[in-house]
Amino acid sequence: MNREEIKALLSVDDTDVLKALFQAARDVRRRYFGDKVFTYGFVYFSTFCRNNCSFCHYRRDNSAERYRKSAEEVAVLAGELEDSGVNLVDLTMGEDIKMYVNRYRGLIDVIEKVRASVSVPIMLSPGAVSEHVFPLIREAGADWFACYQETHNHELFSRTRTEQDYRFRSDQRRWARENGMFAEDGIMVGIGETCDDVADSVVQMGAQGCEQMRVMTFVPQTGTPMYSSSRKDRINELRTMAVMRLAYPDRLIPASLDVEGISGLMPRMNAGANVVTSIVPPHTDLAGVAQKELDINNGMRSLHHVADILEREGYSIGSGNEYTNVLKRFRAAVA
Repeated sequence: MNREEIKALLSVDDTDVLKALFQAARDVRRRYFGDKVFTYGFVYFSTFCRNNCSFCHYRRDNSAERYRKSAEEVAVLAGELEDSGVNLVDLTMGEDIKMYVNRYRGLIDVIEKVRASVSVPIMLSPGAVSEHVFPLIREAGADWFACYQETHNHELFSRTRTEQDYRFRSDQRRWARENGMFAEDGIMVGIGETCDDVADSVVQMGAQGCEQMRVMTFVPQTGTPMYSSSRKDRINELRTMAVMRLAYPDRLIPASLDVEGISGLMPRMNAGANVVTSIVPPHTDLAGVAQKELDINNGMRSLHHVADILEREGYSIGSGNEYTNVLKRFRAAVA
């Protein structure tokens, strides 16, 4: 689809047309992926961050309670997630200066220890890092690199990701792919964007060649400059997700449990998602990002509970081999 077609679909608000849009997204997903859904375990291993993003609970100036897991602890948690049956382990952190010293030795150590502990693919989400570290990240064992731009409107970026360089962050996905990793970009809706902004983002994420792309609804966080912003409903996220599925039918598009917890799973699946992310095992003292506690310790974000819901709705959890085949297809497309 071209940009104007994307924008037209993003502007749909008639109930019947929205239903048709979501049905079309499901039909396209079924054509490319059948009933298979892939699952990602989530380890938010450091909530320290040097950045001061206006939307984030763990922004530098917020007095949030923080933690930093050791490389050994992260490896154990990753192993438990693999044992539960996830297809990938997502290692996420804030831009923690302690992990960056000595040529990112702390970060590389985490990846290496997790790689020695698990056989499933590893996604790294460390914020924006220096170009020279990408070969080290790949060599240490990371298969994916995720870095969300949040918006591709430069002015809106400067208001949300304050004190950060738009181009440096944008280059992260390019550097990752140049070093043999798959890349994920993502946007946030409900932060003051226009329909044109979202259309530009959908086009940009595809133009980068990102193998995975996501959209998430902004959740106001206590102690942040954007806390007083009214919380938006999910419809813009769902509509954007459906349009991304139609525009890029063979890509991985996540349904994140981090926005609405388990109650938000099926609406996102019904909009064309084919990956469930932010699966967190209970009683591990791990936080989420948009919702740091929602549905974690009650076990509702465990793979077992997610799988039960999906299977009741006619989906099946993709095997490790099936996920590997998707990645092989991505590799072949690049080659």
